[in-house]
Amino acid sequence: MAAHIIDGKTVSLKIREEAKQRAAVLREKGIIPCLAVVVAGEDPASLSYVKAKGKALAEADMEGRDIRLPAAVTETELLDLIANLNNDEKVHGILVQLPLPRHIDENKVIAAIDPAKDVDGFHPVSAGNMILGRPGFLPCTPHGVLALLKELPVSLSGAHAVVVGRSNIVGTPLANLLTRRNVNATVTVCHTGTKDLARHTLQADILIAAAGKPALIKPEMVKPGAVVIDVGVNRVEDSSAKNGYRLCGDVDPAVAEKAAYLTPVPGGVGPMTIAMLLRNVIQAAEAVKI
Repeated sequence: MAAHIIDGKTVSLKIREEAKQRAAVLREKGIIPCLAVVVAGEDPASLSYVKAKGKALAEADMEGRDIRLPAAVTETELLDLIANLNNDEKVHGILVQLPLPRHIDENKVIAAIDPAKDVDGFHPVSAGNMILGRPGFLPCTPHGVLALLKELPVSLSGAHAVVVGRSNIVGTPLANLLTRRNVNATVTVCHTGTKDLARHTLQADILIAAAGKPALIKPEMVKPGAVVIDVGVNRVEDSSAKNGYRLCGDVDPAVAEKAAYLTPVPGGVGPMTIAMLLRNVIQAAEAVKI
């Protein structure tokens, strides 16, 4: 039996509608939720993401401030811009699109963002709050994955979750969220140093692929009936495609014959990331003291 395909678009629309309703309440109080998105350079993937975020903000009746900088922008100039946005009372969230040009220290830039406006959830203060289970912004993609899992008729408590990937953006925070008491999964994190990856993935009730490698997870690596979440978004050459490439995930599509549930790429985790970003912007705006 083929896997049930998890429709991230449908779930994300519910969250986006909730954000729109909360934005309407804020507008009645004279607060217009605003996200400033900073892009340095002309990375095609970054520009595509920014366009999607801008559209989502507009549909939720929120303001998007799109700030484009040349790739040659200096680190000092970028830090000065962030300082100005930190002090701008009309801006509730700041998102610096990664990756940045190589001459700029991403860690220094992320740390410069006011934690109260860190809607990406990447600031060290946000990460610390997450680890300690304290209130704060959660990183959007891991939070989106968790929201998707909670929509399924599957018990997460006591389940064995295997996360393939340990990035600070997805793998590491997701492992933390899955082990929280209100989720209660048992988590194994696999990475480039893991020997015999399949031995671990075959034990997974919930398998999350976030390694950034096309079709890394093959059908023979998946336990029958597992829930498989594909976080990967990879561009692979395809001469038959209009743009000369196509998008694919970290999971071989043939896994659908083994898994009980599977997220598609695109249309699975991606829409959830944007939805959780809107939720974070609303959270930041609601924290403003009138």
